[in-house]
Amino acid sequence: MGVETPQLAETASALPPGTAQDEILRRVTGELTDQGFVIANLDKLVNWARTGSLWPMTFGLACCAVEMIHAYMPRYDLDRFGVVPRPSPRQSDVLIVAGTLTNKMAPAFRKVYDQMAEPRYVISMGSCANGGGYYHYSYSVVRGCDRVVPVDVYVPGCPPTAEALVYGIMQLQKKIHRTGTLWR
Repeated sequence: MGVETPQLAETASALPPGTAQDEILRRVTGELTDQGFVIANLDKLVNWARTGSLWPMTFGLACCAVEMIHAYMPRYDLDRFGVVPRPSPRQSDVLIVAGTLTNKMAPAFRKVYDQMAEPRYVISMGSCANGGGYYHYSYSVVRGCDRVVPVDVYVPGCPPTAEALVYGIMQLQKKIHRTGTLWR
C-alpha cells in the first residue's frame, strides 16, 4: 500500500493514544482514497440506507388518517423520500398511528407492532394518539399510544397537517441517522 511502518511508529509514539490512532487512520484512509477505494463505516452505510427507504405500516384510526393520506398525494408526495406505505406489518419498519386509540383496539395495535421486524419505529400523529385528545377523560380511550408501544416521534395537532407529518418523518430520518448502531 505504500505506508511506511517506521514513520507511522514515530508518529504513534509522539502523539497521545487516541490522537495517534486517528492520525494513522486518517493517513491510511487518505492513501486508499487516492488509489480509488471507497471507505465507509458499515453502521453509517446501513443507517443511510434505512433513512432512504422507510416503509410505514399505516394505522389510521380516525380523522388524522385523512391527513396522513393527504401526505402521500402529489402535493407532498412522501414517495420522494422513499416512504412507501406497506399493507403488512412484516414488510414495515415504521408504524404511523393516526387517530384515537381505544382500549378495545389496543391489543390489536400491540399485535401489529410485535409483528414488525427490528428495528421498528413509531410515529404518533395527532393529539388523540399523542395523549387522548378531546377524549382524554373517556373510559374507553387510551391516553396516548405511548402507553402501549414506545413512540419515537410525536406529530402534534388536531388534525395535524400533512406538512407536519412530512416534518415528523424527516425528524425520524435524522434520528435514525444519529443512532450509529446496527441494533436498537
